[in-house]
Amino acid sequence: MVKFILVDDDNNELEHIKGLLNEIVEDDKEICCFSKVTPELKQEIKNTDNRKVYVLDIELGNSKVSGINIAKLIRATDWESEIIFITNHDKMFESVHRSIYEVFDFIEKFHDFDKRFKKDIREILKRNFDNKMFVYKANNVDLTLYYKYILYIYREKEERKLVIVTNNNSYRVNMSIKEILTLLDDRFKQCHRSCIVNVNRVEEFNYKEGYFVLDTGIKIYMLSKKHKNEVCNE
Repeated sequence: MVKFILVDDDNNELEHIKGLLNEIVEDDKEICCFSKVTPELKQEIKNTDNRKVYVLDIELGNSKVSGINIAKLIRATDWESEIIFITNHDKMFESVHRSIYEVFDFIEKFHDFDKRFKKDIREILKRNFDNKMFVYKANNVDLTLYYKYILYIYREKEERKLVIVTNNNSYRVNMSIKEILTLLDDRFKQCHRSCIVNVNRVEEFNYKEGYFVLDTGIKIYMLSKKHKNEVCNE
């Protein structure tokens, strides 16, 4: 699923962009609209568990926060989502900011907007993303997570549920280690009787001390020599 985050203080513009997206992307999408920076938007930016495309108006009316400021917030935690700026500014402005925030495109509001916007979205959707996902549906729980954002999975001692840990959140599912392994791909290895790790997200395995270090810098003491061959033969 692709999540489109639209930020524009003009409701007519928001509706127009939503209409264009509905023409281009028929299904498997979610569109969220904001007219200014809100706690909900900040929370959305912090949550990097979904593939996202941000469409940001650079000038947000009387707001003290511009699209550039929002791009700063996004890039503080997320360098994978695409950013499209809607702007009235000249090419000099574009050349200065495109590289800083890895912006996909700057589109002028009143110059072939629809054509350029549709072209950009189609190009973004064609990109080779790692879109493999973990899907879990049970007991009114509907959970979908990109594999690449899952750091590790461990079993709780008290409730005996599995906890899936991502960059920003944790999710509990009523499954066993054996069951969940059948739903994951080969980047996930059992490294402890109570733990599965995404080996693509590990920077160091220390079997002597019994821990692994994630690319987030977090050290997890759930590494067993018993499962060393499983991890090393990835």
